Amino acid sequence: MNWDADRIPDQSGRTVLVTGANSGLGFETSRALAAANAHVVLACRSLDRGRDALDRIRDETPDASLELLDLDLADLASVRSFAERFGRRHDDLDVLVNNAGIMAIPRRETADGFEMQFGVNHLGHFALTGLLLDPLLAAEDARVVTVSSTAHTGGKMRFGDLHGETDYGPWSAYSQSKLANLLFAYELQRRFEATDADASSVAAHPGYSATELQARGPEMRGSRLRKLAMGLLNRIVAQDAEQGALPQLYAATAPDVVGGAYYGPDGFMEMRGGPTRVESTDRSHDRDAARRLWEYSENATDVSFELVPTEQD
Repeated sequence: MNWDADRIPDQSGRTVLVTGANSGLGFETSRALAAANAHVVLACRSLDRGRDALDRIRDETPDASLELLDLDLADLASVRSFAERFGRRHDDLDVLVNNAGIMAIPRRETADGFEMQFGVNHLGHFALTGLLLDPLLAAEDARVVTVSSTAHTGGKMRFGDLHGETDYGPWSAYSQSKLANLLFAYELQRRFEATDADASSVAAHPGYSATELQARGPEMRGSRLRKLAMGLLNRIVAQDAEQGALPQLYAATAPDVVGGAYYGPDGFMEMRGGPTRVESTDRSHDRDAARRLWEYSENATDVSFELVPTEQD
């Protein structure tokens, strides 16, 4: 599809929240939406890096409407604090881009004892979305965009060992978290539809895009060789982050986006290219697994989505 950031519809009057906005896909998403006149809330774990990102966007778009708030998705107390602060400042939220993530790191735990990749990539965003449900539903035609990955194709929900306490592999844990992203996105859309909510849930993936994400795992393992190899692959194979952000930008703004759909690059093996609607695995459409994951996530985070099904005549 011949679509780029210049085709984003005017976003004047709309509030957009992007997690992980200080670098990579999150930065490019925030930059493009600010240029399209959205009020962009940059949700960043590091305020220093967030301020640098804000300044870089303002250098390019001097009249950009920007706001910086700290958010640590690896700490549910931080997620709750963030949602409370956002709610005091804003009555509605037009677009939530669940973008932040970590990939293939050695086993670590969040502040709440969750395996880090599952905790940040899925549970943190699950809790954030639920805690921001009121401002989302207060907006007209709100969208929740959850960023997954082609790595979901190798993912399996290991409900007996979700946090890798018995058996942990960096890549299998990452793939599980990216499958969880899709199970969540599709289930959220079903719940929006069942309650006649004026909102939609969509998913996107960036293909193979060069960001800081690829270096984090090798850095944490202290492997210079793997870090160099990932850097070489980024230079030879990957598209840049600006191109990689297009599917989530399309999902967030294009008028023909369909709730419950999945968007990614249109090139070979969905590794690069312009945004288009793509398909995901049968596992990602397993409704029983989605409901099981949803129930687990509500219990684990103590966050419930107040979506009451509409009574049928």
